[in-house]
Amino acid sequence: MAQFGYLEKFGIVFLIALLYYVVKSVVNVLYTYIIGPLVNKVDFKSQGRWALVTGSTDGIGKAYARELASRGCDIVLVSRSYDKLMETAAEIEKDFKVETRIVLADFSDADIYEMISKEVADLEIGTLVNNVGVSYKYPEYFLEIADWEKNINTMIKANVVSVTRMTRIVMPGMVERGKGVVINIGSGSSIIPSPLLTVYASTKAYVEKFSEGLEMEYSKRGIIVQCVLPGFVCSNMSGIRRSTLIAPTAKAFVKSAISLVGTTSNTTGYFPHTLFFYVVNSIHSFAPRFSVWLVTRSMENTRRKALKKYKKE
Repeated sequence: MAQFGYLEKFGIVFLIALLYYVVKSVVNVLYTYIIGPLVNKVDFKSQGRWALVTGSTDGIGKAYARELASRGCDIVLVSRSYDKLMETAAEIEKDFKVETRIVLADFSDADIYEMISKEVADLEIGTLVNNVGVSYKYPEYFLEIADWEKNINTMIKANVVSVTRMTRIVMPGMVERGKGVVINIGSGSSIIPSPLLTVYASTKAYVEKFSEGLEMEYSKRGIIVQCVLPGFVCSNMSGIRRSTLIAPTAKAFVKSAISLVGTTSNTTGYFPHTLFFYVVNSIHSFAPRFSVWLVTRSMENTRRKALKKYKKE
Protein backbone atom coordinates (compact mmCIF):
# COMPACT_ATOMS: atom_id res chain seq x y z
CA MET A 1 0.00 0.00 0.00
CA ALA A 2 1.36 3.38 -0.98
CA GLN A 3 2.65 5.60 1.79
CA PHE A 4 1.85 9.30 1.55
CA GLY A 5 4.07 12.06 2.88
CA TYR A 6 2.78 15.15 4.66
CA LEU A 7 2.63 17.13 1.43
CA GLU A 8 0.61 14.45 -0.36
CA LYS A 9 -1.77 14.14 2.60
CA PHE A 10 -2.25 17.89 2.66
CA GLY A 11 -2.96 17.87 -1.09
CA ILE A 12 -5.56 15.12 -0.72
CA VAL A 13 -7.30 16.94 2.14
CA PHE A 14 -7.26 20.17 0.13
CA LEU A 15 -8.77 18.47 -2.94
CA ILE A 16 -11.48 16.82 -0.83
CA ALA A 17 -12.32 20.16 0.79
CA LEU A 18 -12.36 21.88 -2.61
CA LEU A 19 -14.59 19.17 -4.06
CA TYR A 20 -16.95 19.48 -1.09
CA TYR A 21 -17.13 23.25 -1.54
CA VAL A 22 -17.83 22.97 -5.28
CA VAL A 23 -20.50 20.29 -4.84
CA LYS A 24 -22.14 22.23 -2.00
CA SER A 25 -22.16 25.43 -4.09
CA VAL A 26 -23.69 23.66 -7.10
CA VAL A 27 -26.35 22.02 -4.91
CA ASN A 28 -27.18 25.37 -3.29
CA VAL A 29 -27.57 27.05 -6.69
CA LEU A 30 -29.73 24.22 -8.05
CA TYR A 31 -31.93 24.27 -4.97
CA THR A 32 -32.25 28.06 -4.81
CA TYR A 33 -33.03 28.73 -8.45
CA ILE A 34 -34.62 25.48 -9.73
CA ILE A 35 -35.75 23.00 -7.06
CA GLY A 36 -36.82 25.44 -4.35
CA PRO A 37 -39.14 27.55 -6.54
CA LEU A 38 -40.91 24.37 -7.66
CA VAL A 39 -41.24 22.88 -4.18
CA ASN A 40 -41.91 26.07 -2.21
CA LYS A 41 -44.11 27.95 -4.69
CA VAL A 42 -46.19 30.55 -2.85
CA ASP A 43 -49.84 31.14 -3.68
CA PHE A 44 -49.92 34.88 -3.02
CA LYS A 45 -53.68 35.17 -3.35
CA SER A 46 -54.16 32.63 -0.55
CA GLN A 47 -52.06 34.82 1.74
CA GLY A 48 -54.67 37.58 1.55
CA ARG A 49 -56.85 39.19 -1.08
CA TRP A 50 -54.79 42.38 -1.44
CA ALA A 51 -51.12 43.09 -2.18
CA LEU A 52 -49.74 46.51 -1.32
CA VAL A 53 -46.74 47.88 -3.24
CA THR A 54 -44.98 51.14 -2.42
CA GLY A 55 -43.20 53.06 -5.19
CA SER A 56 -45.50 51.17 -7.53
CA THR A 57 -45.68 53.35 -10.65
CA ASP A 58 -42.22 52.76 -12.12
CA GLY A 59 -39.50 50.12 -12.43
CA ILE A 60 -39.31 47.27 -9.95
CA GLY A 61 -42.33 48.44 -7.94
CA LYS A 62 -44.61 48.54 -10.97
CA ALA A 63 -43.29 45.15 -12.09
CA TYR A 64 -44.14 43.66 -8.67
CA ALA A 65 -47.64 45.17 -8.82
CA ARG A 66 -48.26 43.68 -12.25
CA GLU A 67 -46.76 40.31 -11.34
CA LEU A 68 -48.90 40.01 -8.20
CA ALA A 69 -51.98 41.08 -10.17
CA SER A 70 -51.22 38.35 -12.71
CA ARG A 71 -51.37 35.90 -9.80
CA GLY A 72 -54.85 37.02 -8.83
CA CYS A 73 -54.16 39.60 -6.12
CA ASP A 74 -56.05 42.87 -5.94
CA ILE A 75 -53.49 45.66 -5.76
CA VAL A 76 -52.99 48.70 -3.54
CA LEU A 77 -50.73 51.15 -5.33
CA VAL A 78 -48.89 53.68 -3.16
CA SER A 79 -46.86 56.44 -4.78
CA ARG A 80 -46.51 60.22 -4.94
CA SER A 81 -47.73 60.90 -8.49
CA TYR A 82 -51.53 60.96 -8.86
CA ASP A 83 -51.39 60.78 -12.66
CA LYS A 84 -49.04 57.80 -12.65
CA LEU A 85 -51.13 56.07 -9.98
CA MET A 86 -54.27 56.44 -12.07
CA GLU A 87 -52.48 55.29 -15.22
CA THR A 88 -50.95 52.24 -13.53
CA ALA A 89 -54.22 51.31 -11.83
CA ALA A 90 -56.08 51.48 -15.16
CA GLU A 91 -53.41 49.32 -16.85
CA ILE A 92 -53.54 46.66 -14.16
CA GLU A 93 -57.34 46.50 -14.04
CA LYS A 94 -57.50 46.20 -17.84
CA ASP A 95 -54.70 43.64 -18.19
CA PHE A 96 -55.49 41.38 -15.22
CA LYS A 97 -59.16 41.98 -14.33
CA VAL A 98 -58.43 42.67 -10.67
CA GLU A 99 -59.41 45.52 -8.37
CA THR A 100 -57.02 48.32 -7.48
CA ARG A 101 -56.87 51.07 -4.91
CA ILE A 102 -54.55 54.04 -5.01
CA VAL A 103 -52.97 55.87 -2.09
CA LEU A 104 -51.27 59.17 -2.85
CA ALA A 105 -48.26 59.49 -0.53
CA ASP A 106 -44.86 61.17 -0.62
CA PHE A 107 -42.47 59.09 1.48
CA SER A 108 -40.17 62.05 2.04
CA ASP A 109 -42.93 63.27 4.39
CA ALA A 110 -42.85 61.59 7.79
CA ASP A 111 -46.47 62.53 8.55
CA ILE A 112 -48.19 60.31 5.97
CA TYR A 113 -48.49 57.07 7.89
CA GLU A 114 -51.66 57.77 9.85
CA MET A 115 -53.37 58.60 6.56
CA ILE A 116 -52.08 55.43 4.88
CA SER A 117 -53.18 53.34 7.86
CA LYS A 118 -56.73 54.68 7.57
CA GLU A 119 -56.80 54.14 3.80
CA VAL A 120 -55.96 50.43 4.07
CA ALA A 121 -57.59 49.63 7.43
CA ASP A 122 -60.45 47.63 5.87
CA LEU A 123 -58.28 45.57 3.52
CA GLU A 124 -57.00 42.02 3.94
CA ILE A 125 -53.42 42.64 2.86
CA GLY A 126 -51.59 39.37 2.38
CA THR A 127 -48.50 40.69 0.61
CA LEU A 128 -46.51 43.84 1.32
CA VAL A 129 -43.76 44.96 -1.06
CA ASN A 130 -41.65 47.73 0.50
CA ASN A 131 -40.11 48.96 -2.71
CA VAL A 132 -40.07 52.76 -2.48
CA GLY A 133 -36.56 54.17 -2.31
CA VAL A 134 -34.42 57.18 -3.11
CA SER A 135 -30.82 57.09 -4.29
CA TYR A 136 -28.24 59.68 -5.32
CA LYS A 137 -28.81 61.54 -8.57
CA TYR A 138 -25.23 60.54 -9.37
CA PRO A 139 -22.32 59.11 -7.33
CA GLU A 140 -20.95 61.75 -4.98
CA TYR A 141 -18.65 62.20 -2.01
CA PHE A 142 -20.49 62.37 1.32
CA LEU A 143 -19.68 66.00 2.12
CA GLU A 144 -20.28 67.19 -1.44
CA ILE A 145 -23.85 65.96 -1.89
CA ALA A 146 -25.92 68.84 -3.29
CA ASP A 147 -28.59 70.31 -0.98
CA TRP A 148 -27.11 68.02 1.66
CA GLU A 149 -29.63 68.19 4.50
CA LYS A 150 -32.71 67.90 2.29
CA ASN A 151 -31.36 65.01 0.20
CA ILE A 152 -30.00 63.02 3.15
CA ASN A 153 -33.23 63.43 5.13
CA THR A 154 -35.28 62.37 2.12
CA MET A 155 -33.10 59.30 1.60
CA ILE A 156 -33.43 58.20 5.22
CA LYS A 157 -37.19 58.80 5.31
CA ALA A 158 -37.82 57.00 2.03
CA ASN A 159 -35.41 54.10 2.53
CA VAL A 160 -35.43 53.49 6.29
CA VAL A 161 -38.54 55.04 7.83
CA SER A 162 -40.88 53.81 5.07
CA VAL A 163 -39.99 50.13 5.34
CA THR A 164 -40.29 50.28 9.12
CA ARG A 165 -43.58 52.18 9.31
CA MET A 166 -45.32 50.35 6.43
CA THR A 167 -44.45 47.01 8.02
CA ARG A 168 -45.90 48.24 11.31
CA ILE A 169 -49.13 49.17 9.53
CA VAL A 170 -49.62 45.95 7.57
CA MET A 171 -48.04 43.16 9.60
CA PRO A 172 -50.51 43.04 12.56
CA GLY A 173 -53.24 41.77 10.21
CA MET A 174 -50.89 39.10 8.87
CA VAL A 175 -49.99 37.94 12.36
CA GLU A 176 -53.66 37.79 13.31
CA ARG A 177 -54.42 35.57 10.29
CA GLY A 178 -51.24 33.54 10.72
CA LYS A 179 -50.00 34.11 7.17
CA GLY A 180 -48.57 36.78 4.92
CA VAL A 181 -45.58 37.82 2.82
CA VAL A 182 -43.31 40.82 3.36
CA ILE A 183 -40.86 41.62 0.56
CA ASN A 184 -38.34 44.36 1.30
CA ILE A 185 -36.30 45.75 -1.57
CA GLY A 186 -32.76 46.50 -0.49
CA SER A 187 -29.78 46.96 -2.78
CA GLY A 188 -26.68 45.07 -3.79
CA SER A 189 -24.76 48.25 -2.95
CA SER A 190 -25.06 47.28 0.73
CA ILE A 191 -23.09 44.06 0.28
CA ILE A 192 -20.24 45.22 -1.98
CA PRO A 193 -17.82 48.16 -1.75
CA SER A 194 -19.89 51.28 -2.57
CA PRO A 195 -17.85 54.48 -2.33
CA LEU A 196 -19.70 57.63 -3.45
CA LEU A 197 -23.00 55.92 -2.57
CA THR A 198 -22.28 55.81 1.15
CA VAL A 199 -25.59 56.98 2.60
CA TYR A 200 -27.74 55.09 0.10
CA ALA A 201 -25.83 51.84 0.67
CA SER A 202 -26.06 52.35 4.43
CA THR A 203 -29.83 52.84 4.37
CA LYS A 204 -30.17 49.65 2.33
CA ALA A 205 -27.98 47.80 4.83
CA TYR A 206 -30.66 48.73 7.38
CA VAL A 207 -33.31 47.12 5.14
CA GLU A 208 -31.31 43.88 5.04
CA LYS A 209 -30.78 43.74 8.82
CA PHE A 210 -34.39 44.74 9.51
CA SER A 211 -35.63 41.94 7.23
CA GLU A 212 -33.33 39.41 8.89
CA GLY A 213 -34.71 40.29 12.32
CA LEU A 214 -38.33 40.18 11.14
CA GLU A 215 -37.79 36.73 9.64
CA MET A 216 -36.31 35.47 12.91
CA GLU A 217 -39.16 36.90 14.96
CA TYR A 218 -42.19 36.16 12.77
CA SER A 219 -41.49 33.09 10.61
CA LYS A 220 -42.92 31.00 13.46
CA ARG A 221 -46.12 33.08 13.16
CA GLY A 222 -46.57 32.07 9.52
CA ILE A 223 -45.07 35.20 7.97
CA ILE A 224 -42.68 34.87 5.03
CA VAL A 225 -40.09 37.65 4.95
CA GLN A 226 -37.73 38.18 2.04
CA CYS A 227 -35.07 40.83 1.47
CA VAL A 228 -34.13 41.35 -2.17
CA LEU A 229 -30.74 42.91 -2.99
CA PRO A 230 -30.78 43.80 -6.69
CA GLY A 231 -27.86 44.76 -8.83
CA PHE A 232 -28.37 46.82 -11.99
CA VAL A 233 -31.94 46.79 -13.32
CA CYS A 234 -33.41 48.89 -16.13
CA SER A 235 -35.34 51.61 -14.29
CA ASN A 236 -35.62 55.34 -13.77
CA MET A 237 -33.54 55.07 -10.59
CA SER A 238 -30.62 53.32 -12.26
CA GLY A 239 -30.86 55.36 -15.44
CA ILE A 240 -30.22 52.19 -17.49
CA ARG A 241 -32.43 52.09 -20.57
CA ARG A 242 -31.21 49.01 -22.48
CA SER A 243 -31.41 45.57 -20.89
CA THR A 244 -28.48 43.16 -20.82
CA LEU A 245 -27.78 39.89 -19.01
CA ILE A 246 -26.36 41.76 -16.02
CA ALA A 247 -29.01 44.53 -16.17
CA PRO A 248 -32.37 42.88 -16.91
CA THR A 249 -35.70 44.60 -17.39
CA ALA A 250 -37.71 45.17 -14.23
CA LYS A 251 -40.23 42.59 -15.44
CA ALA A 252 -37.57 39.88 -15.93
CA PHE A 253 -35.94 40.70 -12.60
CA VAL A 254 -39.21 40.53 -10.65
CA LYS A 255 -40.25 37.25 -12.28
CA SER A 256 -37.00 35.76 -11.03
CA ALA A 257 -37.07 37.34 -7.56
CA ILE A 258 -40.70 36.53 -6.78
CA SER A 259 -40.16 32.88 -7.66
CA LEU A 260 -37.65 32.70 -4.78
CA VAL A 261 -40.18 33.77 -2.11
CA GLY A 262 -40.50 30.88 0.32
CA THR A 263 -37.14 29.44 -0.71
CA THR A 264 -34.68 32.05 0.50
CA SER A 265 -35.11 34.98 2.87
CA ASN A 266 -32.10 36.92 1.56
CA THR A 267 -31.36 37.02 -2.14
CA THR A 268 -30.13 39.12 -5.03
CA GLY A 269 -33.25 37.83 -6.76
CA TYR A 270 -31.43 37.14 -10.01
CA PHE A 271 -28.66 34.60 -10.61
CA PRO A 272 -26.38 36.80 -12.79
CA HIS A 273 -26.42 39.38 -9.97
CA THR A 274 -25.39 36.67 -7.51
CA LEU A 275 -22.41 35.83 -9.72
CA PHE A 276 -21.51 39.49 -10.17
CA PHE A 277 -21.50 40.20 -6.43
CA TYR A 278 -19.53 37.01 -5.78
CA VAL A 279 -16.81 38.13 -8.20
CA VAL A 280 -16.68 41.65 -6.75
CA ASN A 281 -16.47 40.41 -3.16
CA SER A 282 -13.91 37.75 -4.06
CA ILE A 283 -11.66 40.41 -5.58
CA HIS A 284 -12.21 42.54 -2.48
CA SER A 285 -11.23 39.64 -0.21
CA PHE A 286 -7.97 38.96 -2.05
CA ALA A 287 -7.06 42.53 -2.99
CA PRO A 288 -9.11 45.02 -0.96
CA ARG A 289 -7.10 48.11 -1.93
CA PHE A 290 -7.27 47.25 -5.62
CA SER A 291 -11.03 46.56 -5.50
CA VAL A 292 -11.74 49.84 -3.70
CA TRP A 293 -9.54 51.73 -6.19
CA LEU A 294 -11.34 50.06 -9.11
CA VAL A 295 -14.85 50.76 -7.83
CA THR A 296 -13.96 54.30 -6.78
CA ARG A 297 -12.49 55.06 -10.18
CA SER A 298 -15.63 53.76 -11.88
CA MET A 299 -17.84 55.87 -9.60
CA GLU A 300 -15.70 58.95 -10.15
CA ASN A 301 -16.00 58.51 -13.93
CA THR A 302 -19.79 58.32 -13.63
CA ARG A 303 -19.74 61.37 -11.34
CA ARG A 304 -17.61 63.33 -13.80
CA LYS A 305 -19.96 62.61 -16.71
CA ALA A 306 -23.01 63.53 -14.62
CA LEU A 307 -21.50 66.83 -13.51
CA LYS A 308 -20.68 67.75 -17.12
CA LYS A 309 -24.27 66.98 -18.10
CA TYR A 310 -25.72 69.08 -15.26
CA LYS A 311 -23.43 72.01 -16.14
CA LYS A 312 -24.62 71.93 -19.76
CA GLU A 313 -28.23 71.91 -18.62
